[in-house]
Amino acid sequence: MRLTRRLLLASLLVIGLLVVFILVVVDLRLREELLAEARRELAREAWTVAALWGEDANPQLVAAAAGRALGHRVTLLLPNGHPLGDSELPLDVVGAPGDLTRLPEIAQALRDSIGWDIDHSARGGPELRVAVLAPQGIVRLTYDLSQVGGAFDTTRRQLVLAGLLALAVAGVTIWAFARELSRHVAELGDVARALAAGDLTRRPRLAAPGEIGDLASAVHRLAEQLAARVGALAREEALLAALEEALSEGIVAVDRRQQVVRITPTARRLLGVRADPPFPTEHLPRDRALRDALAAALRGERADAAEVVVGGRTLVLAARPLPEGGAVIAVYDLTQLRRLESVRRDFVANVSHELKTPLTVVGGFAETLAEDDVEPEQRRAFAEAIRANAQRMQRIVDDLLDLSRIESGGWVPQPRALAVREVAGEALAAVARVAARKGLALHVDVAPGAETVWADPTALRQVLDNLLDNAVRHTAAGEVRVIAAPAPDGVALTVRDTGIGIPTEHLSRIFERFYRVDPARSRAAGGTGLGLAIVRHLVEAHGGRVHAESAPGRGTSVVAVFPAAVAAAAASRAAGTPTEPATDP
Repeated sequence: MRLTRRLLLASLLVIGLLVVFILVVVDLRLREELLAEARRELAREAWTVAALWGEDANPQLVAAAAGRALGHRVTLLLPNGHPLGDSELPLDVVGAPGDLTRLPEIAQALRDSIGWDIDHSARGGPELRVAVLAPQGIVRLTYDLSQVGGAFDTTRRQLVLAGLLALAVAGVTIWAFARELSRHVAELGDVARALAAGDLTRRPRLAAPGEIGDLASAVHRLAEQLAARVGALAREEALLAALEEALSEGIVAVDRRQQVVRITPTARRLLGVRADPPFPTEHLPRDRALRDALAAALRGERADAAEVVVGGRTLVLAARPLPEGGAVIAVYDLTQLRRLESVRRDFVANVSHELKTPLTVVGGFAETLAEDDVEPEQRRAFAEAIRANAQRMQRIVDDLLDLSRIESGGWVPQPRALAVREVAGEALAAVARVAARKGLALHVDVAPGAETVWADPTALRQVLDNLLDNAVRHTAAGEVRVIAAPAPDGVALTVRDTGIGIPTEHLSRIFERFYRVDPARSRAAGGTGLGLAIVRHLVEAHGGRVHAESAPGRGTSVVAVFPAAVAAAAASRAAGTPTEPATDP
């Protein structure tokens, strides 16, 4: 019944305001018309009295006769304000001549031939005064306005009674109409609330005429269409969820209020978001590029793809505005691709840098040898320099090929039991001449239980050759020692020297390709910068591990742990089908 009360109160309020408006308008207009008519009537009567006031007439008698005939107070005055006659008061009571000329109606009559004013009389009631300028002086008539007020009050009371009657009749009529209307609307409201709550089986049962009946039919059709569309939306939602799971890109949907209304599992993982939608965009990562792209899309602009780094991941994102406001953000993970590109760039830069020096030397000496005036001694020295740099480039290419074959899985170790002292003796023999020239002592120490190592013969020889070559090149005096000792899970082979040592901050990176602690000194000693990287890959291909221990001025120890036979065989099977082993450098 709330609708009935609202309709009734609203209608009564409108009608009441209309009645009040009519009363105010009638009050103002009627009062103005009555006053205007009274002024006109008094002016006519004043001119009539002025015509009867002749030169020989007694002013007091004229004023008294006119007052009796007209029923108003009549006052006759000279232009200077001296009273000559009054129909109600003695002349000595009317007022002094100077005072009368200052009255508004007298002053206006002297100026414009006619004047008027409304003032309160001595009795307290309002009175209208009209004065006209006659040949013999001034004629002033005074009219009691209480008569006009009485007629006006009577008319106002009649209008108020008519307005109240109209309110009563309208209230009864509107109440009956509103009650019937609210009953139909309440039933339609119940059906609409049931549909909104998800009960799509409810239908309106009334069959009312007019607009209410049309509304009931519309609600019935709406319920039918809503049921069909909800079913279609459920099917589309299931399909969309399946597509989101299959996408490798992450999708984030934001509405015009900057609320995230949808986010795929991939986007949640890439952006590190844990909140469930809807949630504010403040929960998204506070990356400048992401915020700028989202702001541009919310303004209706397309944001081109941009790379951002979120949580250590390199992501590319693009934002597009939605037709009805809001935006959608697509996120793709480029971390692996950028890492591979960085490795490729570093590799190309390092190879180019390593080959640049020997190529420059070879080119320079070759140009010199092309001249005819080169001394035989210099010619032989230049040719030797060309040969040495060509060999260095050959070693770099061979190491790159070996490293590429190992990393790509093109080589798989074929381990077997090898005698440590025999393999170490062969490797020491390869560096014996250089060591003797520098006065270095070479030793092999094999602890009990470490006489045999399970490894690929060629790979083990290459590991020892690279480690011993590094040790001899970077040791000026002292000794180089190969030590074999048992390890918890295999055999540990250590190459220890008494050379210049390696600062602690470099130990974690010396097994990277082309990494050098002292690049200038390493190149001068003939190193390629790939030996330790090859060692690491060969040992790890056996399922082992490698690490270095060193301190500046105290030498370096590189430890390669080869697993026992069972672990080495498992690592070989996991690496793939065996192929040809790596060749000696």
